[in-house]
This record gives sequence, structure tokens and C-alpha cells, in this order.
Amino acid sequence: MDLIKIRRELHTIPELGFQEFKTQQHLLQLIRSMPQERMEIVEWKTGLAVKVSGYDADKLIAWRTDIDGLPIKENTGYPFSSLHDGFMHACGHDIHMANAIGLLHKLVNKPVKQDVLVIFQPAEEGPGGALPFREWLKTERPDFWPDKIFAMHIAPELPVGTVSTKPGLLFANTSELFIDLHGKGGHAAFPHLTEDMAVAGASLLMQLQTIVSRSINPMDSAVLTVGKFTAGTVQNIIAENARLEGTIRTLNNLSMLKMKQRIEAICKAVETGYNCRISIDYGASYKEVDNDGQLAEEFLDFAASADGITAVRADAAMTGEDFGYFTEQIPGMMFWAGVDSEFGLHHAKLDPDEEVLEFMPGFIHEFFSRQ
Repeated sequence: MDLIKIRRELHTIPELGFQEFKTQQHLLQLIRSMPQERMEIVEWKTGLAVKVSGYDADKLIAWRTDIDGLPIKENTGYPFSSLHDGFMHACGHDIHMANAIGLLHKLVNKPVKQDVLVIFQPAEEGPGGALPFREWLKTERPDFWPDKIFAMHIAPELPVGTVSTKPGLLFANTSELFIDLHGKGGHAAFPHLTEDMAVAGASLLMQLQTIVSRSINPMDSAVLTVGKFTAGTVQNIIAENARLEGTIRTLNNLSMLKMKQRIEAICKAVETGYNCRISIDYGASYKEVDNDGQLAEEFLDFAASADGITAVRADAAMTGEDFGYFTEQIPGMMFWAGVDSEFGLHHAKLDPDEEVLEFMPGFIHEFFSRQ
């Protein structure tokens, strides 16, 4: 199969979480073009679960890929740029999907011993598809419940041919953060008759930046980033409303709880100090990706012995990934795969090297053959 062509086709149709209708149909068309004798295909919402029978199976191994895009306006200049204006595969999910299609093609043409389940999961970027997908497997399709689960994520900063992972914590706990402030607007000439939410919001933003430095153990790690702050309507009207949008990332659940407690305490103080109302929405929260130690070591040993592959031990990252909901209940492991892009994840110019598709499906197929 021409995986580069497939990647480029998928790149043109990025869709948001649980809206991946075109993506699902395109994937189905590709999967149904393969030999069907060993294959069972089940649809779940806008995702898919595809089981390929092994030749002497006593286990079920799963491979998970994510399929959704991001609300980012593409600026790559590709001749195959997104046809959906304002949306882009800026996190490499087009590469992930093409790789999974390549793996499926190899499995149906050269089965491994074990049964393999390939999961095409929607909504990784939000609101989170892994948890409901996992619960569906457990309750509705226990015959699809895997003994082990694996996944890959592209790494723009690593060269093609490099894979990287570690036992234990790989990705952080994450939570979205949305804070709305409501006061009293009015004419810019009469500030004493108003409750200015631009000022209240700015004060809140600055105070939030003290949480990591003054409430989290300095031997621990945490991040609180406010990426968007909006207030007001025009230059001569005092803002009646303001909104802060951000993200929280920690390496353990206790730190996440502490962060949220401090956010709520500071918001209550700002309510009192600026005579306003504040509401907090934590949006989607993702559990940390905690790699099974034995599986991670087996993978690193295998990668180190594979031709053309460089295996590197990773550091834990503050990246968020809902794959952690799978590894919470299923022994599993995720690894980084180098794609050598000047621009990083979630960037409008992300340009992964497609060479990764020339060897990665075969590399994973060989790893699965040893399970």
C-alpha cells in the first residue's frame, strides 16, 4: 500500500473529536480493500476497532491510533493542505493513521501468532475518546478486551529512525482550565460605576502564576499555562466579562488536586476583591501515561537490536495523552517516533518526514510477532 499517499489523503480532511465522519469512512474504505478472511471490523461512534486473527493465538494484543485533528489554520504550503479551513492535522494523527493502516495490511497478509486489535480512536485532542472507548470495550465487547496495548506518537525533535520511551511515567496528568469572570460594564469615563473584569482577569492571571512556584513541592514538577485571555468589546467600554483559557499539567494526582484547590481559593479571593462572580470549568482531564515497566524494557531491547533503528531512553514529558486511560487498566506502553520536523506539535507548519512510514509498520509487525 502507498502509505504516503494515504497519509496525504487523510491530511486533507482533518476533523474535530467525535466529528471524524469523513475520516472514518475513508479508513473503512481502505480497510475493506484488504483481505477480509481474518478480519472483524466494528464501528464505535466515529472510531473503529479492527481485529485480525493470529495463527495460534492465546492472547490479544492491541495497537491504538488517534484520528482527530485540531482547530488550527494550516500554514505548511503543502499541495495536499487541509481542505477544511481552520482545521489541521497538526499533531501527526495523519501519520499515526497511515501507520496503523500499514500495520493492518501486514497483519492480514502475514499474520502473527497472537490476535491483534487495531483501535482507531476518535477525540484524543478533546473531549477525550479513550475513556469511553475503553468502557465500551469492557462492557459491550469483552471479546475485544486486550491483554496488552501499544501506541506511538510522532516526535518532531527526533530524527527519523529513532524511537524513544521509558518504563513508568511518560506523559503527565493534564486538565483543561476555563475561568469566566462576570462583573458590571459601563462607560470608560465612569469607572467608579463599574466592576472592571479586564483588571480582575489580569490580576487573576498573575496570581495563578504563583501556584507552581509557591504551592507545589520544588522537587515535584507542574505547569499552569494560560494561553488565552479575553475581555471586553471595544476600547471605550469597561469590560463586563473576561475569560481565561489554559491547561494544568502535573506528574501525579496529588499535585493536580493541590493545583485545583489553589485555583479555586484564588478565584474566591478575586471574587471578593473585585466584587465579581467567577465560574471554573476544568474541561477534559487526561490521566498520565504510565508505561508497563516490563513491556517498555522489552520494546527498548527489541528496538536496539533492529536494523536501522536507534533506541533512546526518554524523559517524562508534560505532554497530555488520553492513552493513559488504556494503560490505567491494561498493561501497555507508548513510544515516541522521530519525524525530524523543524516545527513542533500543534504548530501550523508541522512537517513530519514521511520516511517514517516506510519502515514503522514493519518494525511494529516484527515486534508483535515476538509477543
